Amino acid sequence: MDKTKILIVDDEKLIRDGLKIILSTYEDIEVVGLCEDGREALEFCRKTNVDVILMDIRMPKCDGVLGTKIIKEEFEDIKILILTTFNDTEYIHEALKYGATGYLLKDSSYDLIYEGIKASLKGSVVVHPQVANKMMSHVANEKDYTKEIEKYNLTEKEIALIKEIAKGLTNKEISEKLFLSEGTIKNNISTILSKLALRDRTQVAIFAFKTGLVE
Repeated sequence: MDKTKILIVDDEKLIRDGLKIILSTYEDIEVVGLCEDGREALEFCRKTNVDVILMDIRMPKCDGVLGTKIIKEEFEDIKILILTTFNDTEYIHEALKYGATGYLLKDSSYDLIYEGIKASLKGSVVVHPQVANKMMSHVANEKDYTKEIEKYNLTEKEIALIKEIAKGLTNKEISEKLFLSEGTIKNNISTILSKLALRDRTQVAIFAFKTGLVE
């Protein structure tokens, strides 16, 4: 069985060691390294194969936002899950903008963290419910984005797809829910990325949150 290779990045030794002990109890998980900041994590990735990084946000020298940016610039395929105690909208948007796959809180259950790891590998956007609520309340205080949505000339089908992407569903799950083939889903997502001038589905999820498309 191929194990998912995990790198834990946190400036607190107790957190690093605790996460390693718990995650190592899962048969399909292998914790391959522990780092204290984003820069050290980048150096580790240059020497060791890593599938998923659990990245703290607030760290000295190189925090999780900058760490995400520099790692994703060099290692596009590595999934980065932000794991922190700080439910902060600004950090959420910044980390996701630079390519983080999701955002979980440190008080999440270990099963939720495990499921987040597995979901990220399938290409899903992983967002803790409390974080999603925080993002939505932030959106509620911003301007009405209805006209901005209209200017992209999105069809009803495309809007429906964007909503499902923001919920973290895979192409297969979306196809089953909307009764469309996976090929159709893939083609429509390509069209959406082109219309919105975005790079990937994580940025589509950010768009959905910012425009208030997700309920």
